[in-house]
Amino acid sequence: MRLNKNIRQTLRIAKIELSSMFYSPVAWLILVIFALLIGYDYANVFDGQLHSQSLGNNLWNVSSAIYNSWMTGILKPILRNLYLYIPLITMGLMSREYQSGSVKLLYSSPIKNSSIILGKYLAMMCYGAALMSIIGLNVLFSWLTVDNFQISMLLVAMLGIYLLILAYSAIGLFMSTLTAYQVVAAIGTLAVLAVLNFIGDVGQGIDFVRDITFWLSIYGRSTSFIDGLLPSADVMYFLIVIGLFLALSIFKLNTEKKIMSMRTKVLKYSMIVVSALLLGYLTSLPQMKLYYDGTYTKTNTLAPESQKVIQNLKGPLTITTYVNILAPDYFSGLPFNRNYDLARFERYMRFKPEIKMKYVYYYHNANNAELDARYPDLNDEERARALCDISHLNFKMFKSPEEIDKIIDLSGEGYQFVRIVEQENGRKEVLRLFSDNERHPREGEITATLKRFVAKAPMVAFSTGYGSRSINNYGGRGYYLFARDLWFRHSLLNQGFDTREINLDEEKLTDDISVLVISDLKEALSEKALANVKDFVDRGGNMVILGEYERSENMNSLGALFGVHFSDGVLAHPNKLGAPVVLCASYTDEAVEKHSAFNRMQAWGYGVSVPTAVALDYSQVKDFEVYPVLVTGDSAWIEHETKDMVDGEFVCNPAAGEKEGNYAVLINLSRKIGDKEQRIIISGDSDFITNEEFGLTRPGMEVNNFEVITGSFRWLSYDAYPIYTDRIGAIDNGINLSEGWRVWIKLFFMILFPAFLVGTGVTIIYRRQRK
Repeated sequence: MRLNKNIRQTLRIAKIELSSMFYSPVAWLILVIFALLIGYDYANVFDGQLHSQSLGNNLWNVSSAIYNSWMTGILKPILRNLYLYIPLITMGLMSREYQSGSVKLLYSSPIKNSSIILGKYLAMMCYGAALMSIIGLNVLFSWLTVDNFQISMLLVAMLGIYLLILAYSAIGLFMSTLTAYQVVAAIGTLAVLAVLNFIGDVGQGIDFVRDITFWLSIYGRSTSFIDGLLPSADVMYFLIVIGLFLALSIFKLNTEKKIMSMRTKVLKYSMIVVSALLLGYLTSLPQMKLYYDGTYTKTNTLAPESQKVIQNLKGPLTITTYVNILAPDYFSGLPFNRNYDLARFERYMRFKPEIKMKYVYYYHNANNAELDARYPDLNDEERARALCDISHLNFKMFKSPEEIDKIIDLSGEGYQFVRIVEQENGRKEVLRLFSDNERHPREGEITATLKRFVAKAPMVAFSTGYGSRSINNYGGRGYYLFARDLWFRHSLLNQGFDTREINLDEEKLTDDISVLVISDLKEALSEKALANVKDFVDRGGNMVILGEYERSENMNSLGALFGVHFSDGVLAHPNKLGAPVVLCASYTDEAVEKHSAFNRMQAWGYGVSVPTAVALDYSQVKDFEVYPVLVTGDSAWIEHETKDMVDGEFVCNPAAGEKEGNYAVLINLSRKIGDKEQRIIISGDSDFITNEEFGLTRPGMEVNNFEVITGSFRWLSYDAYPIYTDRIGAIDNGINLSEGWRVWIKLFFMILFPAFLVGTGVTIIYRRQRK
């Protein structure tokens, strides 16, 4: 019965507070401004999508484009501006009672302080719901008009915004209990919000302090909600912050009614704060975290292949980051960036919370040209001390070269920024940074490293001798970059493969070789080497055979094993912007249908640059299923007359047997041998995956040669590597409205609806004044 009485008192106070709130022009003014800003952004973004569709463009992922895209999304600006609205409402919640003296009546009445605070907070919850209804109106409109609208993602996003409003409201309510002056309460609320936004940068170099201040920070807490992810840790953060400030508000009123010593007050305030921090710590533990991904494409979750790898990992896993202050990327691993670095592995910790992160700091010469230029006269220790002074670091935390060499040998990694992933049994694998703009590994590279613990890495063997391209050659024609470069993201080594060289005359091709690569034979294979290859093929071994212009005679001895013939002339095509012998090969529809990586490249309009390639004739293939992957297009021909690749004139001459047509440059072959499907890739070009070709920009050509490696070797490894991290495609790719709706959408959201709020507010306030 008493509980019911308290609830009735709470609801009555909430009703009175709501009446007072909506009889004030401030509340209505904020609603109108909020509606105007959101309506303006929404109408413009929706108009842009509708106009693009009317022009015949294909829309994609419309829900994200409107709401959470980093370029056009309307919700993230709302998060940045909310702090301006809420203090204007909360500043009078208790300050007005103090100012008018009505608080004495509340104290003298049989109403509990908790009912007073909760009643006023309930009123703010209702006002927050009114703000959310403005967002909900355009969400409802999008749901009705966008194909397969991602309503679950938007509901999660709206929950994040609402929780942020409630947290701001609780803070504002507490500040309102501290002073009778509304302006002071508003300024105080803004000050507290500023502290909570920036406190995450305080004490990041100290382990214990970093954990506390990072948890206290409200900055970015709703960002994951906007992206469609519902993390339990952030939900609990908002609930704890709300509970903390409501408890502080109730206790503040209690101190007004009861006489307490300063010691007692400090003790009780401290108990409330410490309890909140303890609860926050417990709910932030990886083992306590839960997640819900509201996106249709599950973009916030590890891809299924990554999840499978994590599920198969047994026992604890430790990732030790070795940070060399003399290496280029040391900044990423410094203590004040620790939490941001940990966030890179949060998706993995979601499925394997027992992952432990460790950091080891040291200094060692890493051949850093930037430091050589900046500190030419300093030795390594002096350079390390200078960098410590700049970054306000304690030099004592960095191990000397001698100390780090006793712990681990990092010479093979060039003493760069590197992570060592270690299982409980002591097995280790290396996770590197890469020499591109992104630097840090993506999901594909991280999962490829972890998969080495649960599956044997496929071995790719490259033949040596006979003029073949070498994987140890970093020159323009070498294969070092794509095969084994430690710091090249797309190298086979970093995508989960092992690589080695093999002498076909001296070493037998054993079954532990997953793929054999033979390229650019300047000399014909010996009988022994050819017999070695034939035996490997007969046993079902997978191969990559890469031909080249002027090598056809030598390559045809290999091609004959499969019924494939390399043409004698070089492929050419009309090219006003470059050499005629440099072609942009395109993916065939059959290849696109079978390989998701090629599908993406075709959709984006990318081809593959193939310089001095020869055509492949596969009309005599009998025992294999065969289909072309890359073709030249109808304007190409096989040039027989011109031999000068630089200054020669390339013109299709039918009299010389030259004929324009669509020629195959790369083909896939497959057949069943026992229980295994044998897979062979044959190319008429060896240059398209060289070190030089990866670094060139071909005028007039949209090319991406990385993906042909990704798709080809994934096919050769039976879809095991590289790791496939693509998500299912978005299905909200259209709007069920004609272009004629554009003007009405702008009229409603930018003018009519805000005007309706103005009219409603004026009417209610006018009627109140009449009474």
